Amino acid sequence: MDISSVMLLRMVVALVCASLAIAVAIPCPSQCICLSQAQVLCNTGGLIEIPVNKLPPTVEHLSLTKNNFPLIRSDAFNGLRYLKKLSLDGNNISVIKPFAFRGLPKLRELSIQHTPLTTVAQFAFAGLQNVTAILLGHNKIHKVEGYAFAGTSNVRLLMLNSNPLHKIETSAFSGLTVVEHLILPSGIKIIEPDAFSGLDSVGLIKLPYMDLTALRPHTFRGLSHVHVLQIQDSDLGAIQPAAFEGMTHVSSLKLLNNKIDSIQELKFMSESKVKSLKIQGNHLLETPLQGSIFLDGLEHLSVVENHFPCDCHIHSLLEGPLANGSSGEFASKNYCISPLHFNGRTISSINVHNIGRCNDEILRDNWDAPARSVTVYNSWIGRNIFTVAIMCLIR
Repeated sequence: MDISSVMLLRMVVALVCASLAIAVAIPCPSQCICLSQAQVLCNTGGLIEIPVNKLPPTVEHLSLTKNNFPLIRSDAFNGLRYLKKLSLDGNNISVIKPFAFRGLPKLRELSIQHTPLTTVAQFAFAGLQNVTAILLGHNKIHKVEGYAFAGTSNVRLLMLNSNPLHKIETSAFSGLTVVEHLILPSGIKIIEPDAFSGLDSVGLIKLPYMDLTALRPHTFRGLSHVHVLQIQDSDLGAIQPAAFEGMTHVSSLKLLNNKIDSIQELKFMSESKVKSLKIQGNHLLETPLQGSIFLDGLEHLSVVENHFPCDCHIHSLLEGPLANGSSGEFASKNYCISPLHFNGRTISSINVHNIGRCNDEILRDNWDAPARSVTVYNSWIGRNIFTVAIMCLIR
C-alpha cells in the first residue's frame, strides 16, 4: 500500500471516529435529528410528550412540529437556557399551563400555530423577557384570559391572527409591556371594560374587522404609552360614554372605514395626552348630538371622507368640534349618507340653509338665551297685566 493510500485511509478513519464521537457526545431522542448541539429537529416523530431531558442542554433552535402532545406543562422546557427559537406548530396542543415557558432567558421567537388550542390561559405566557415574536395565529383561540402575558416584555410582534377570538376579557393583556405590534384577529364581538388595562408601551395596536354592538365604557382604560391605536374596517355599533376614558399618552388614535351607529360621547381631556385624532372613511348613521364631543389637548385633528346624515342636525355638526372651526373645509371633505337624494354628495354641495334645525336644538338655544330675554318678558307682563287678566276672564 502506497503512502497516499495510507493517508487516505487514516483520514477516513478519523472522520468516522469524529462522527461517532459527536453522536456519543450529543444526547438526541430517537425521534429527532440533532444537526448539531445547537439545532434539533423533532418533526413528524409522533412524540406524545416533550423529551426535554433527552435534548442537548445547549440547543438554540428547537423544532417540535407535527407531533401529538396535547399539553404543555409548567416549566416544560426548564434547563434549556440557551434556547433562542422554539416552534410547536401543527401539534395537538389544547392546554398550556401557567408559566409553561419559564426559565428560557434567551428565547427570541416562539411559534404555536395550526393547533386546536382554544384558550390562552392565565399566566400561560407570563414572564418571557426579550422575546422578539410570539406567533399564535391559525389556532382555535376564542378566549384570552386575564394576565395571560403578565410580566412579558420587549415583544416586537404578538400575532393572534386567524383565530375565532370573539371576546377580549378584562385585563387580557395586563402586565404586557414594550410591544411593537399587537395584531388581533377579525371577528371580535365583545371587548370587555378594562380589556387593555395594564398594557403599556406599544407601537401599534390594530383592531380590524370587528363586529361590535358597542364600544363600551372604559374599553381602553389603563392603556398607556401607545404610538398608534388603529380601529378599522369594523362595525362599532354605538360609541358609548367613556369608551376612551382612562387611556393615556396615545400619540395617534385612528378610526378608519368603520360603520358607527352613533357617537353617544367622544371626549378627550388634556390630561389624557392624546396628541392626534384621525377620523376617516367612516359611515355614521346618526349625527353626534350637541355636547357629545369634547376634544381638549389634541395637537392634530383630521376628519375627512366620512359620511354623515344631512338632516336637521347638520347645523350642530358644522358648528361643533369635529369641524375644528372650519365648517367650509369640513363640508368640502365629508359627505352625506342620508337622505337618499343627498347620498354620496359632499356636504358643501347641498344648501344646508334650506335644512331646518331640529326642535331639540331650537329649544336648547332658547334655554341658553340670555337672562335679558326673561327680563324683557317680565317687563311686558308688568305693563300689560290688566289686558292679560281680562283675556283670562273671557276664556
